[in-house]
Amino acid sequence: MMNSNKMTINLALFGMTQSGKSSAGNIILGSTDFQSSFAPCSVTKDCSLGRSCHFRSFMRRGGQEVTLQVQVLDTPGYPHSRLSKKHVRQEIREALAHHFGQEGLHLALLVQRADVPLCGQEESSPVQMIQELLGHAWMNHTAILFTHAEKIEEAGFNEDEYLCEASETLLKLLNSIQRRYIFQYKKGNSLSEQRLKILERIIEFVKENCYQVLTFK
Repeated sequence: MMNSNKMTINLALFGMTQSGKSSAGNIILGSTDFQSSFAPCSVTKDCSLGRSCHFRSFMRRGGQEVTLQVQVLDTPGYPHSRLSKKHVRQEIREALAHHFGQEGLHLALLVQRADVPLCGQEESSPVQMIQELLGHAWMNHTAILFTHAEKIEEAGFNEDEYLCEASETLLKLLNSIQRRYIFQYKKGNSLSEQRLKILERIIEFVKENCYQVLTFK
């Protein structure tokens, strides 16, 4: 949603259980809206919408400063330890229609742990969910958010080296979404620094997509 001096960016988080979706959502929002903890089972059971504060003078459009607000939809991970695929899919479908039915969704963030290789069978579940829910235009409205990216540095890789060594499954997925990706680091960065870097990348993707949105009925 956009007017002359205010913009709202709508995001939805997808990914496997314990990939760090809720934690990433809290970083983007600068809040603790979403329950996030380590557990031997799936933590998120329901979709939840969080709204950030208003970021003033964050960006300019048409020569004017624009106040930015971000809305993030947190979703249950899949595969889920307690819920069926049918239940998770219906829960997310209803939440997308309820929250973004009119305003539309700018970007789906597929949350993937950087320290866990992405293999074909594992990749199919969250990606297939995105394809089913977003439709044929999913590739134009999806980016990968790599959590635990500090593990890359600990292993002696930089981002380019990491991607060069990545699985064929991940590289194919990245190419299909025009190589839209974000690395989320925790060590050595304050939460505000993490949020700023992630938001800058998200705005880049939204601009490149000419602020187009997906709407849901």
